Amino acid sequence: MKNRSKNFDKAMNIYEVHIGSWLRYGQNINFLDIVDKLIEHIKKMNYTHVEIMPVTEYPFYPSWGYQSTGFFATSSRYGRPEDFKKFIDLMHQNGIGVILDVVAVHFANDYYGLKTFDGTHLYESPYEGLTYSEWGSINFDYSKGHVRSFMKSCFSYWIENFHLDGIRVDAVSYMIYYNGNENRGVHQDNIKFISDLNKTLATNHPDVMLIAEDSSSYPLVTNKNSDDGLAFDYKWDMGWMNDTIKYFEVDSYNRSMYHNKITFSMFYFYNERFLLPLSHDEVVHLKKPMISKMNGDYYDKFKQLKLLNTYQMTHPGKKLNFMGNEIATFDEWNENESINWPIQNYPFHDDFNRYIKDLNFIYKNNPAFYARDYYDDGFKWIVVDDTNTSVFAYERRSANSRFLVVLNMANVYHGGYEFMYDENLIFREKINSFNNAYGGDKGAYRQIEIRKGEVLKLELWEYEAAVFEIFKKNEKTN
Repeated sequence: MKNRSKNFDKAMNIYEVHIGSWLRYGQNINFLDIVDKLIEHIKKMNYTHVEIMPVTEYPFYPSWGYQSTGFFATSSRYGRPEDFKKFIDLMHQNGIGVILDVVAVHFANDYYGLKTFDGTHLYESPYEGLTYSEWGSINFDYSKGHVRSFMKSCFSYWIENFHLDGIRVDAVSYMIYYNGNENRGVHQDNIKFISDLNKTLATNHPDVMLIAEDSSSYPLVTNKNSDDGLAFDYKWDMGWMNDTIKYFEVDSYNRSMYHNKITFSMFYFYNERFLLPLSHDEVVHLKKPMISKMNGDYYDKFKQLKLLNTYQMTHPGKKLNFMGNEIATFDEWNENESINWPIQNYPFHDDFNRYIKDLNFIYKNNPAFYARDYYDDGFKWIVVDDTNTSVFAYERRSANSRFLVVLNMANVYHGGYEFMYDENLIFREKINSFNNAYGGDKGAYRQIEIRKGEVLKLELWEYEAAVFEIFKKNEKTN
């Protein structure tokens, strides 16, 4: 816990996990049944944190914990509170941070929960139009002081007793606006509560991360200095996620018309402290797993999923991926079944998994990809407006580290694509999605030297992703 921090200038690559289905081999899975294998997998894959979907007691298993009845209780289906404490302690002993999903917008509509707790509308609004959410659950009424106190105590309980490194608050947009409907206006009671909650937690636990899952365009979500600011540390960038998936669903020929789906994120990125999610919500309820969202034939899907992951891992902002994304599973997530781990016996999935492991390693061990995430000197476009070829290139930088990322987003080969530089530089390739280590045909990594006034020319294959470390010629390059 001495190393716990908000990670603004550190690597943060989150692995999102549903305890009941990560490795399912019985009716109920205890935290400690999977912890050793989960730790081994997280360390092997070079993730830095694990995010646990809600484990506060909840009655309906397919709600995944997002409709709770016991806000101070660990779900009995996963074990005792002591088991969860041991789970987190073992994670910490292995250098892995733990983030917990906590739901603050609503509670389950079961008679034995908070509904009409004392025979009156104690925790909910008495007005029918404000009581129920679109999921049939019941909204907390934060105009009431005892409700605000209840939820502040809930957050403090999980942080203080379980030693969490962060809390991710679900469905913040449904708290900002009445039932998430911007046309109904801002819910001022909720705004005041969220801001007060976050500022109180930041005072009492200054090294614990507070993360908003917010799909709205409400400003100042991560601002602590404004009276209207919500004072979160991070906000999920749902716009980036939606735009990126939409882009990769389009066929290669027509991507020129969707060029801004890739470029737009950097227009607004510095407005908030964003985190880039590819979460459970995107691979369930007929939304298709990530590999199936990619356009093209079977082979092209794997090439493009490597492209997408390279883009995510090298784009400014912290990262999150849901379990199963790292093996390119073709199975949509089902909370009643284990992730299809045997699919790694097939070469394409094994090669993809190896690529993700090495990509995560490069991200984790090079400050250029995380130290200046939220400063505009940490990112620079090199190729941004080539709509004819759908090639993108940008640099990531920190004080002593500099990288070039090249993404050929089209199914078109380029024999000598040119990048303009006016320095004496050496470009040393660190990873390439076509390398034979990942099932491709490319062998040794490239090293290219250019002198001031020369152009950098690269052979780019169809749907190729490449990352180069950049050195000035007078620097030590071994």
